[in-house]
Amino acid sequence: MSDEKIGCAIFGAGWVADEHINAYVADPRSEVVAVGSRRESSARAAAERAGLSDAAIYTDLDELLADDRVQALSLTGPNHVHVEHGVACCEAGRHFIMEKPIAIDLPGLHELADAVARAGVKTVVSFCLRWNPSLMNTARMVEEGAIGEIFYAEGDYWHGVSDWYSGWEWARTKASGGSSFLFGGCHAVDAIRWLTGSDIVQVSGAYGGGWDDRYEYPATVVGTVKFASGAIGKLSSSVDCILPYQFNIDLMGDQGSIRDNLVFSRTLFPEQEGWVEVPAVLPDSGDVSHHPFEGEISHFLDCIESGEDSYVDIADAVNTHEVCLAMDMSVEQGGATIDLPLEA
Repeated sequence: MSDEKIGCAIFGAGWVADEHINAYVADPRSEVVAVGSRRESSARAAAERAGLSDAAIYTDLDELLADDRVQALSLTGPNHVHVEHGVACCEAGRHFIMEKPIAIDLPGLHELADAVARAGVKTVVSFCLRWNPSLMNTARMVEEGAIGEIFYAEGDYWHGVSDWYSGWEWARTKASGGSSFLFGGCHAVDAIRWLTGSDIVQVSGAYGGGWDDRYEYPATVVGTVKFASGAIGKLSSSVDCILPYQFNIDLMGDQGSIRDNLVFSRTLFPEQEGWVEVPAVLPDSGDVSHHPFEGEISHFLDCIESGEDSYVDIADAVNTHEVCLAMDMSVEQGGATIDLPLEA
């Protein structure tokens, strides 16, 4: 390994791992030195697909972390092992990207956040849609005041997931998948928090439904939220919907509104009579090859090189995950109001 390159690794060789590997390979600052998975065959296959003939293969995370060449890694295993794997990285002093959700219960969420704070390692949570061109355009317009002060926001994650998905058997369970919001809807929560620039302080009126009883949790969930800024909103997640992948963003401000890549703005277009479309790549596919992992990996390497914390790190993601857990609590309690932060 070149002294100038950051030694990187993957642990968890499932569906999304290839995209992490490809993004590391594409960045000249990094070199993939190890690929790990619970099954050796999976790790070797992932390394071979990427042409990493010299990468070490591991089936044990502790052994991978003991490899002195590994400075940073992506944790891409099933949801229920994320906390364990993240804490292990902290104890080994390794920087890491973690696939979402970072935890599927409140004790695990706080355990991981505390471990990262103690270790001081750099982390990024894989909310890769922060690097989607259309959402980046939306964030820029909001920041520049195109729609003024936001008073209402909606976010929807609608992605019908069934037994075509390689992780189906664990994803559909409470013990590993967690819930509709933890499994997928957390993307919508993160996006709305990012675009409004505000944490969520209350969840209420959440109800669960859906048709696919193979899920151990309600596959379709909707609830209302209140932001620290005073804005209100609605969030939904459906993983048993029968429609093409849909990721909806609606923002209403006192000077205009944004619906996905459609803009109505008194500030930008004073004489505007209808929506203006902003051409950009939309977050309109659940295929991981469509997602902007190169931007995410580049940001991760930037943080390692600069020593600065990410704006989408473990600490930032705590509110997103508490919102997901609060949605589930509200559903279980018949739509009850849940205040955040949650008590440990």
